[in-house]
Amino acid sequence: MHPVLFHLGLILIPAYGALTALGILLALFLAERTARVVGVDSGAVWNLCVVALFAALVGSRLLLAVLNWTVLRRHPVWLLALAMVHHPLLAAFGALLAAVVALSFGRWERLPLWPTADALAAPLALGMAFEQLGTLLAGSGYGSEAGKGLAARWAVTYTDPLAARWSGAPLGVALHPVQAYAALAFLTLSIFLLFWLPCRRQPGDVAGFLLLGAGMAIFFTEFWRDAEGRGTLLGGALDGPQAAAVALVLAGGLALLERKPPAVGETPSAGETQKAVFPLLRQNETARVGLGAPHEPGAEDEAAPHESEAESGIASDGPEQKMSLH
Repeated sequence: MHPVLFHLGLILIPAYGALTALGILLALFLAERTARVVGVDSGAVWNLCVVALFAALVGSRLLLAVLNWTVLRRHPVWLLALAMVHHPLLAAFGALLAAVVALSFGRWERLPLWPTADALAAPLALGMAFEQLGTLLAGSGYGSEAGKGLAARWAVTYTDPLAARWSGAPLGVALHPVQAYAALAFLTLSIFLLFWLPCRRQPGDVAGFLLLGAGMAIFFTEFWRDAEGRGTLLGGALDGPQAAAVALVLAGGLALLERKPPAVGETPSAGETQKAVFPLLRQNETARVGLGAPHEPGAEDEAAPHESEAESGIASDGPEQKMSLH
């Protein structure tokens, strides 16, 4: 594949960084739109995304530097190549740090939790789709050997030495394009969440479906990924990303549970406010008309001029009576 997208003189533009940056930009613009759909401040959501992305990028690179500090002290120039290194542990740490920073920033900006999470669901899935396309070109998170079966027809083969140097991809071997499988799954999930957003049953449902869909996509695509550097659990039954995928599915199921109405002292929703106000208005209308009698505007309107005429007549007779006595 093509770990380097193109050259600008002596500057290399890596395919992973370019496609990931494109996915981030598209996700940011989409987040502005989805924030308006759920009624959340789009500017605050934009700032939240930028802060969380910065924290994920800086935090994952700092972790990489700490883990390899002994080597980097002997080769300080290698610090310039930290951005080219990809590993599942770095991705997981960056995602966790981004989530923590996003929650903290959202509380500071007083953004509602579940509506904000719904607004970010489709953009996150879109960003992950482009990130997987970047890993496909770079050779990161490469798949297992395709063999000679049906999968060999769409298998990918890496030949660029930079793919082996940056991502450890084997050269000259036909591999499953598992990154393309994951990108297609995330793109489909993003489209589904975007159309589901206006129809959600309660705040948090779209975020719950994101966790469910992303967890399932990660879990099943791991069967076609190479096991190098992904860890094992339960005697090899699961690897590290699959264990994280199970946690995502469980979290998504909890997010989709029916939530209780607001407790005493909490601000009710618009629908609950209407249900509480309209009966009071009807009761006041009934009391004004009298004992539930039907309101007849025509009769009252006809009686009003006669009453005013009678009052004016009484007022005018008074002086005439006083003058006749003299």
